[in-house]
Amino acid sequence: MEVDDGGLNLRALCEKDRDRLVAIDEVVSGRRREAWFEGRLRRVLEDSDIHISLGAESDGILVGAILGTVQYGEFGQAEPTAILDTLLVDRAFSRRGIASALLTQLLQNLSALRIRRLRTQVAWDELELIAFFGKSGFQPAARIVLELDVEAGLRGARAREDGEVQG
Repeated sequence: MEVDDGGLNLRALCEKDRDRLVAIDEVVSGRRREAWFEGRLRRVLEDSDIHISLGAESDGILVGAILGTVQYGEFGQAEPTAILDTLLVDRAFSRRGIASALLTQLLQNLSALRIRRLRTQVAWDELELIAFFGKSGFQPAARIVLELDVEAGLRGARAREDGEVQG
């Protein structure tokens, strides 16, 4: 699947995109995450039955990407749900509609697959990304994401156990 969008070529991601994804992400995030992208690409390209991840090229150079998977029955949901976990655009190509083009193509692909939900998570301080998703029609989900520091959880569990033994 390739879509030419006014000089921007949208296509399926492939393994050879890893190094470019790492380079774009390093500029955006300030971290070099080769192993993370290697694992992520393996998950979205090899371990998934439905490949929904896309890349955007300009003059043959990868300048943006959207990575995700389709999950079935996660967290008690019966319907398949697409999970968008990475949206990257090369800073030199920002504000040119690349993220919007990737998201629009992803939505078209998901609609054709009869997948009705797309979910993502955003850190509370990623205001630019939150604004982009808001303008794109995303809304807060009726879910609460819970997180527990493992060591603090263990200390609490031990304290509760000690209280049960003594009390």
